[in-house]
Amino acid sequence: MATYIERLNSAILAKRAPVVVGLDPRKEQLPPGLMDSAKSGHSYYSDPTATAYERFCFQIIDIVAPLVPAVKPQAAFFEELGPSGSLVLASVIRRAREAGLIVICDAKRGDIGSTAEAYARGYLAGSDRNAAPWSADSLTVNPYLGPDTLQPFVDVAVKREAGLYVLVRTSNPGAAGFQDLIADGQTHYRHVAAAVEQLAQETRGEQTYGAVGAVVGATYPQELAELRAAMPHTHFLIPGYGSQGGTAQDIAAAFDADGLGAIVNSSRGIIFAYNNAKYKDQFAPEQWESAVEAATRDMIADLAEHTPAGALGG
Repeated sequence: MATYIERLNSAILAKRAPVVVGLDPRKEQLPPGLMDSAKSGHSYYSDPTATAYERFCFQIIDIVAPLVPAVKPQAAFFEELGPSGSLVLASVIRRAREAGLIVICDAKRGDIGSTAEAYARGYLAGSDRNAAPWSADSLTVNPYLGPDTLQPFVDVAVKREAGLYVLVRTSNPGAAGFQDLIADGQTHYRHVAAAVEQLAQETRGEQTYGAVGAVVGATYPQELAELRAAMPHTHFLIPGYGSQGGTAQDIAAAFDADGLGAIVNSSRGIIFAYNNAKYKDQFAPEQWESAVEAATRDMIADLAEHTPAGALGG
């Protein structure tokens, strides 16, 4: 079996694209007819919205699997629906892994001791997708409760050849309210970054990057470049590209010279591309799958042109 970073890098090199497609289904933005179809047909789920989410995500997975290495289901949009939504989340993760995709479950879990370990055991399947109920390759983690709360996640990740992405410098506008506060002469996010880099070094073996990565937003390019220099062994998950305003030029510093070291997320900009003015002129609403494919290819090309990702496979 292979470690998380080995599997992820292999997939990135094979697709020549450091792209993760976020699976963030929203009822009000679903393509036309999907909800009506879910309501009228027979379904395993009691909630037709859950049925619609599953069908929508399955179609997205089928479209992007040949193009990108990974998907990132956002657990909140599924959990919002209650038990049916949680079943759909598990189903979507299984479908993605069966399609050969790396799955980063964006659940931002974080707690103390045995509770953290339970979250880790439940979500992190790693190299064996049957090792955990949620079957994820990796998981986003919130470090706010302190460094000791990360260790249970790290222990399970190493044992199962899974990965973690710890929130370090997030992409939301209010991030500075906590993350930029100064303690002992450094910002809070730099203290978190130092702890994450230490864990990355401890879990990397002979590889450049460890099992513990960092979430660093595209919307703060100066901080992203600063953090790459400070975290040479930490793999970056980068939100904020596209709909949140981050550009390929903003995130170029996140990559190493080989085009590795980071994976960039786009959610709304891809899965709801049929609503984007750029694609409305090219595709009718019922051609939403074609808009998804076009947006995915455009993102891959953008990163290849404006970041070291252009070196992938070269």
